[in-house]
Parts: sequence; C-alpha cells; structure tokens
Amino acid sequence: MSALTAFDAALLNAGAGNLNLLKVSSILPPTTDYHEDLYIPPGSLVPIAYGTYTSANKGETISAAVAVGLPEGNTFGVIMECSGTCTKEEITEHIKGMVKEAFEKREILLKEIKVAAVQHNVTCNYGSAFAGAILWY
Repeated sequence: MSALTAFDAALLNAGAGNLNLLKVSSILPPTTDYHEDLYIPPGSLVPIAYGTYTSANKGETISAAVAVGLPEGNTFGVIMECSGTCTKEEITEHIKGMVKEAFEKREILLKEIKVAAVQHNVTCNYGSAFAGAILWY
C-alpha cells in the first residue's frame, strides 16, 4: 500500500471514492439541506470541505473530522475540518471548539453542531483517515 492508495481507501470508506473532489473552504451556504444518503453519480465534480491525515507509522492512531455549525436564522453556517494523531473522541471535542470559535468571531448565533469523525489505527505500510462534508447543488 502507498500513501495515495491509503488515501483512496479512506475515500471509499467515506463514500466519496468515486467522485472528483473540489476542496472548498469553510462556509456553508444559507438554507442548505442535510441529506445523509444522497446519491451522486460517479465521476461528478463535487465541492467538499474535508480533513485527512495519512501516516506511514505502523501502530499510530490517526483521526479526521469535519463539523458543520448551523446558525440561528437564515444565514450561512461554518464548516471546520481537522486531522491528526489523536483519537476520535479527542478530535471531536477539538473540532467542536473550532466551530464555536468561528461563530464567535463572526458574531453569529450557533444553533447546532453536526460532527463526522473517524479514527484509524495504522496496521500496514500506510493508513489514512478522511472525513468530509460534500456540498451538492
């Protein structure tokens, strides 16, 4: 396994492995709808905010997370992403703090935080963790 094929495996595990990902920054458009099981045709160009971490250190615990902060009212939200050498629980708490900070800086009232986090224990030459928020129009 190589770093690239480990990343590809992480994409497949997240359900994004057959899409062409276009990395975007951290703003969720106003009035966005959430769909957990949305079908997107393979090969589609898809905007996504994501965090990923790839490691070649056998035995290392790595994690990735993405969090969406939903606002009070009909304004935009904020997406944060992060990754690193930590547990799923640690990265979940960290990313929630990032969302809260982003809302405070923008002086927007936070209604809800949705988090997707994944943990991976590197067992072979490479391992990769990936978490993303797809924006499909």
